[in-house]
Amino acid sequence: MRRRSFVRGLTVTTAATGLGLTAAGNGSAAAPAPAAVPTAGSAGAAVPGGAVRARGAGWREVPVPAGEPAALLSAVAAAGPDLAWAVGEEARDGSISGRPLARTWDGSAWRATDVSHLAFAGSIRSVAATPLGTGDADGAVAAWAVGYDRAGGDHLLAWDGSTWREHDFPGVGQSGVELWAVAVAPDGTLRITGTRGDGSRVLRSENAAGTRWSWSPALPTADDSAPSLWNVHVDGAGDTWVSGGLVVARYDDRSWDVLPGLFGLRLSVTDLLPTAPDDIWLTGHDYGAGGPPGKPPSVVLRHYDGAAWTDVEAPFTVGSLGAIAADAAGRPALIAGWDFWDGTSAHYLRWDGERWRSERGPAAAEGVTPLMSALAPIPGTAGFWSAGTTATAPFPPAQARIERYDA
Repeated sequence: MRRRSFVRGLTVTTAATGLGLTAAGNGSAAAPAPAAVPTAGSAGAAVPGGAVRARGAGWREVPVPAGEPAALLSAVAAAGPDLAWAVGEEARDGSISGRPLARTWDGSAWRATDVSHLAFAGSIRSVAATPLGTGDADGAVAAWAVGYDRAGGDHLLAWDGSTWREHDFPGVGQSGVELWAVAVAPDGTLRITGTRGDGSRVLRSENAAGTRWSWSPALPTADDSAPSLWNVHVDGAGDTWVSGGLVVARYDDRSWDVLPGLFGLRLSVTDLLPTAPDDIWLTGHDYGAGGPPGKPPSVVLRHYDGAAWTDVEAPFTVGSLGAIAADAAGRPALIAGWDFWDGTSAHYLRWDGERWRSERGPAAAEGVTPLMSALAPIPGTAGFWSAGTTATAPFPPAQARIERYDA
């Protein structure tokens, strides 16, 4: 089974290819990462108009210790204002995986986290936090992560208070067992998407300590395929929502409910936000049919109303939407995007209760194209963390980048 390699969820990034946007389709893993796509403002490109909020309104770049280029953060999660984690990969060169990268927020600064003891080449591609005060009184783990080992075999990691440590799970080390993404439920238990026995499944912990586990039945698909479920979320009712390829489904700890199929010629779904069974948002990009080398993708933003998927007009149309996050009440709040026509800052979308409106991140230094692939609300505040990288291609000198929104 092929894997996405770098930015979370994008066949444009670490969840789909590597740092770079590539013309992979239907959410499948990308081919070896190509050269960088044409940048905004390249010769002969006409930049369309359109008003957006003042650049940098509410957003600031937060320094993060550099990794060995190419470096990227593919996921971010926060337990509270003074504790957060960002994970990814460093020392990548094109299609060649590097090694895991981890950073920790201590309330005043992002610090480098030594993970050399993990001793595998690849990446940490997903992280989830247990909000402070949630979960079992004894033995609860503050954060969990999933790592990809390019030599074969995936890794479940638990935060021990100072670094990431290997954690046991049923099927660890067995052929055909893969882990893709992790989410924490409201009660502190875990949901991890993966593969076992030639089927896509959800691995569920019975407690917040991760000492008892069970695999779900295989996700039913019309062609007996096992799509890679790169996105997983748990709604307020405790149901698990997943997406992979052209499939979106809900697992209620008893059975699967597969939604109507997605449509797209070369569609990559980067993230999913279920607020209710009849209110689901989906982000991504689609390359469409054919096109010249380096052709940029089109933005994908869709909504499910309980009956069908509908395309929603986004404030910009060429590029990608890389992550979507809810506010403290579970309502749609923020989307992180890459705007092909103006890559000098991240192009965020903010929900105003009726529509998605443009909001720009902090201006980047010359030569930097922020590609933000992960979002996380900061519990106890109205703020958000955004994490990603500084280039659209998986080669040095790309570096990790973190931005923060404060209301």
